[in-house]
Amino acid sequence: MRKIEDIQELRSIQMGILDEVHRFCEAHGLRYFLSSGTLIGAVRHKGYIPWDDDIDIYMPREDYEKFLASYRDDKGVYRAINPKMEAHYYYTFAKVVDLRTKMVETETEGYEIGVYMDIFPVDYVTDNLSRRERVFRLKKLLYKIRRCKISNTNPLQSYLAYWCYKSLPVSAHYVFRLIQRLIVLEKPTCTVCNMTEAGPKMKGCFPAEDIASSVEIEFEGKQYKTMVGYKDYLERTYGDYMTLPPVEQRVTHHFEAYWL
Repeated sequence: MRKIEDIQELRSIQMGILDEVHRFCEAHGLRYFLSSGTLIGAVRHKGYIPWDDDIDIYMPREDYEKFLASYRDDKGVYRAINPKMEAHYYYTFAKVVDLRTKMVETETEGYEIGVYMDIFPVDYVTDNLSRRERVFRLKKLLYKIRRCKISNTNPLQSYLAYWCYKSLPVSAHYVFRLIQRLIVLEKPTCTVCNMTEAGPKMKGCFPAEDIASSVEIEFEGKQYKTMVGYKDYLERTYGDYMTLPPVEQRVTHHFEAYWL
């Protein structure tokens, strides 16, 4: 194996994945949106945030499920990881990985994964704020339990909580099904959110009309898609997203990656 030392080399692999997903979505009429720090980078820098080293996209739940059910790469270079179908997979959202590479991460110990791009489904959430708060509290608890069930290391600050959750007589897959039942609403509402992680809070919710259609946006010299209401989404989620954060907050994920 050869270690990937240069962040630009890592980014070029990620851009290959983004190009592949963009191509597939365009060919099959699926919606996707540059999101999170990737979208901030596109708006503020027309590319990566200078210290960033990953790519994130959102897909409406319907498109997300269709993508995972239908995506195949005949050349055998890329693979979509569906969390419903993978044993011992740490995350609850999809990734598309480059099979020619390997990433070394604490979270995925025991589950080999290549250099990847994250794909997060966007779900409808209740418009009732008090009910939404209860959903978020339960969601956070279920994610903690699942992480303890699937991890060989302690993902929590409390060893007592870790061993309590680890010892519960339910499987990680069962907890994942509970999460899906909690976060996937069939009936449309006026509000959507990325519900697949323990981290996003209430402020991560935004109007469904923001993803009603897509617009093109420049990223690393190419045109990709993002949500029509991207400015509203960024303001609600990040506040003053055009102002650079303090120097001490400009950190990378400290990747460790290899060519196989």
